[in-house]
Amino acid sequence: MLAVMMLATIPIAQAQQPDIVQEHWYHTYPTLTVDVNAWADDYPEIVDLTSAGTTELGKQLWVVRISDWSNETKADGTEKDIVYIDGGHHGNEHLGTELAFLTAEWYIENWDSGNEEAIRVLQNTELHILILLNADGNDFDTRWNVNQIDLNRNYDHHWSEEETQSGRGGPFSESETFNNAKYMNEVVSRADLYVTMHTGVWIMLHPWGYIPDQPIDWELFHFIRDDVHANISDIPIRNANQGLYPNSGTSRDYGYGIMGFPTFTFETDDEQFLLGTTQSLSDRLGEELEVMRYLIDDVWYWRARLVVNSIEINDQEVTFSVDNLGRATTRNATLNFINSENETLWQSDNFTVNATNSTTITTDGFNPKQEGTWQLVYQKRVIDASLFVSEPVDSIVVKTTQAEDETWLGTFDISSLILVLLAAAYLRKP
Repeated sequence: MLAVMMLATIPIAQAQQPDIVQEHWYHTYPTLTVDVNAWADDYPEIVDLTSAGTTELGKQLWVVRISDWSNETKADGTEKDIVYIDGGHHGNEHLGTELAFLTAEWYIENWDSGNEEAIRVLQNTELHILILLNADGNDFDTRWNVNQIDLNRNYDHHWSEEETQSGRGGPFSESETFNNAKYMNEVVSRADLYVTMHTGVWIMLHPWGYIPDQPIDWELFHFIRDDVHANISDIPIRNANQGLYPNSGTSRDYGYGIMGFPTFTFETDDEQFLLGTTQSLSDRLGEELEVMRYLIDDVWYWRARLVVNSIEINDQEVTFSVDNLGRATTRNATLNFINSENETLWQSDNFTVNATNSTTITTDGFNPKQEGTWQLVYQKRVIDASLFVSEPVDSIVVKTTQAEDETWLGTFDISSLILVLLAAAYLRKP
């Protein structure tokens, strides 16, 4: 312990590690600190370095935030998509940490070289990458943190003391997991992708881990699985409980079950890479990096994306059609009519739109004489934790159909008509 703490105080070089080291050796906390600070110094236009807190021994949890910071939003004024990635829950799972590092490196270096994909992604997306969560465990080359806790059993989602080394009396007992969850809740709470990177078995795992059930957003996870297998990689993609083994208190299930993120555990196989060999880390993890680029490039689709095609108003009846451009199903959606104070004047019945599907709804009770604007309210996904979004509807899709012209008699009720007829008969008397 003393030796490790003394090592952490040794001054480190102020330049990024040379490729011969980067590509053929694993990062330590000091070399990672050098590299991420070099990125921030060399690429301030796209790299914003921050810390999510500290480890139990006080090491910084560096988060490399990568985006085209010259614009806070997309070109159309909408919010940028957010991707959250962490690596190194287990200090001795080095390839998972390196995959997180290589993901950051790919977007930084390719943006700098003018790569169209990298430029497009960074114009529309924020990448938040915490490369090494368990820096203390990395020093000792051990799975656990300094308190001998398995950080990936220490999250507040079906936490169980029956899990091995799950925490000292409860979830979030460790600085690393507490700070990671705090960053999720306070900084990237609306993320549309969370990937946590590990090492051991070549597989991608989605929720759930604590039960064998498929997640309620199974359509989204199965689409990604089929698309990856058809176009990129044969890596197995399964739910964690059946694909690997049952586990609870994980960051993956916390990310999905509490935060509502679509989440994957990316497990790299560490049996095919030896330190110092001629094979580079980039080559060794090239296929995994392609999968990550796909997940990031298509992040816009990993939630429901409802678009109102038409709204037709006929008297008090409203008929509207909605398309879902995203790959996630949504429920409890409503079409609202609001006034300038954002008060709801009218709301449709709840409706569901499946992934890449359309629906047409007819409902009544609308007063066409009201003044206001239309708004669509729905959940990003069907998981209960998923955020609701409110999106304006373009007035150009609204059409009001007037009822057929009525005679003047049509404006009277039956009693008025009788009075008129009696008056006419009286006036006709000689």
